[in-house]
Amino acid sequence: MRGRLAVIGAVGALLAAVAWPAGAVGEVNALAVGATGTVAKDGTVTLSGSYRCAPSAATGEVLVSSKLKQGAAEQSIGGTVATCDGLDHSWTNSERADQLNAVPGPAEVEATLLNLDMSSGLPLPQFLAVGRQSITLSQGN
Repeated sequence: MRGRLAVIGAVGALLAAVAWPAGAVGEVNALAVGATGTVAKDGTVTLSGSYRCAPSAATGEVLVSSKLKQGAAEQSIGGTVATCDGLDHSWTNSERADQLNAVPGPAEVEATLLNLDMSSGLPLPQFLAVGRQSITLSQGN
């Protein structure tokens, strides 16, 4: 009996994957972080990647935020207002990393696609997607 339930569950999952509506790809929120970033001589770090935000996800302003970690230190790096139209977009965030003292080399980035839902009158954060990536920071201008 358990074996049969497992097979039924697997077949159901497969059918759900195959039966995904044609236009629904744009209804999926996604976020990716690029494999490289730069750190300028003045300490400004630039990170980038891509995202997709479904129109139905935007109940307020939607932002792409990013955080850089190098060694034991970490710092938020900028923010970008997202366009939620179901299409793929690129994002780029830059900020002086004074707290981090970033240097060229390996680092970790976490980026978040965040909806600030204003329906209650107060901005309530709703995480739509998170991307994490080990990157290489290179020397910029």
